[in-house]
Amino acid sequence: MVTIRLHNSATRKKEEFVPLDPANVRMYVCGPTVYDRAHIGNARPVIVFDVLYRLLRHVYGAEHVTYVRNFTDVDDKINDEALRRKTAGAKGTLEELIRERTEETIRWYHEDMDALGALRPDQEPRATEFIGAMIGMIEGLIASGHAYAKDGHVLFRVRSYKDYGALSGRSVDDMIAGARVEVAPFKEDPMDFVLWKPSDASLPGWDSPWGRGRPGWHIECSAMSYELLGESFDIHGGGIDLQFPHHENEIAQSACAHPHGSFARYWLHNEMLQVEGKKMSKSLGNFFTVRDLLDQGWPGEVIRFVYLQTHYSKPMDWTEEKARQAKATLFKWWGEMRAVRAGDGVVSGAVTDALADDINTAGAIAALHGLAKEGRWADLKASAGLLGILKDKLGAWSKPIEGSANVTIEFALTATAKLGKRLEDFRAEKAWGAADALKAAIVAAGAEVRISKTGVEIVPGPDFRQEALEALL
Repeated sequence: MVTIRLHNSATRKKEEFVPLDPANVRMYVCGPTVYDRAHIGNARPVIVFDVLYRLLRHVYGAEHVTYVRNFTDVDDKINDEALRRKTAGAKGTLEELIRERTEETIRWYHEDMDALGALRPDQEPRATEFIGAMIGMIEGLIASGHAYAKDGHVLFRVRSYKDYGALSGRSVDDMIAGARVEVAPFKEDPMDFVLWKPSDASLPGWDSPWGRGRPGWHIECSAMSYELLGESFDIHGGGIDLQFPHHENEIAQSACAHPHGSFARYWLHNEMLQVEGKKMSKSLGNFFTVRDLLDQGWPGEVIRFVYLQTHYSKPMDWTEEKARQAKATLFKWWGEMRAVRAGDGVVSGAVTDALADDINTAGAIAALHGLAKEGRWADLKASAGLLGILKDKLGAWSKPIEGSANVTIEFALTATAKLGKRLEDFRAEKAWGAADALKAAIVAAGAEVRISKTGVEIVPGPDFRQEALEALL
């Protein structure tokens, strides 16, 4: 069996992955708060952990892996958006508008992540479906002295958990000195965090032993992971921005609620994303949602390929130049694989080994280029499936010849053959000016000109335009 090694954020070293139960490998990844469209930074953990999910299924069998990614559908940002809509004249109660917004946003999220080739997790729990489990966990924490209720709030006693800060490598005192913490009259300690907070009549809420209210953010993931994966499971993942305080707080409350369990044994965190070398920001005009990129004409498979070129533990830079190069590479590969049928190839050991080495997607892509160089197109397609690319459902964009109403393969083959012959004749006659002008015109029409000792080959590219090529005939 393939040996998987992962960099465990909890131990700060790369470790051999040994699941608790090879017949039931379990992974939890923090999902989105569903108040708006997912931006391209939100897509990075989706793609990273989708690749890991594919690898685990490949190694242990699809039926032996459970992947859970939640939807946070109770949150102040969701409430604020619903209130904004209500103030703007939207019909319906606040609860109805909240439900409408979350349903709409979850649908958007599915559409956008599907477009990026991400598999749906095995389970996608919504926080509002587990309020009872959250209340039960909070009651247990109060009973054991790890939490306390005051003024309709319930807070976790951070100092009651001696290992608090181990994941992020900070002491509680350092956190207080270096962080902005809310000082409130209902807190015993500034670092204590909210498990439950009160809701007034204008906000959504649920009945609880502490009055009508709603859960804090951190308790949601602890309750959902426990209910669906148990008190001990294998992998917990998310963006590096969640390491503190979200994941730190998850560990504290889960460890105290279930002291006989280990919670998550391997922690993985992906680094952040930049755009054209700068931090993504609306003020800089470089803030994009996934839908923005799709609407700009970048195929989801191309977007995914750009992400895969950078190791998940390194900051990633989205650039249009990377996207153009990715589009050209994928288009070429798709063109070479037209005759490949499903099941023709085998997954390359080099690709599997790269991914098993801490999800080294860049190394896996290098192995794919090696397969392409050797002309092993069937194996390339089979191997690329582990990365979630070169899948037929994603490849429609790569067939502008077949997919256009006015462009046919027959035309492309005939036209490129004629123009290739003409270019060969110009070169044979040493009519270099005419040859250069024709080559430039062919390239401008969206085709690649390949000149070798055996002759001239013209290959339609992803931006091929028939009308421009027709004008040269």
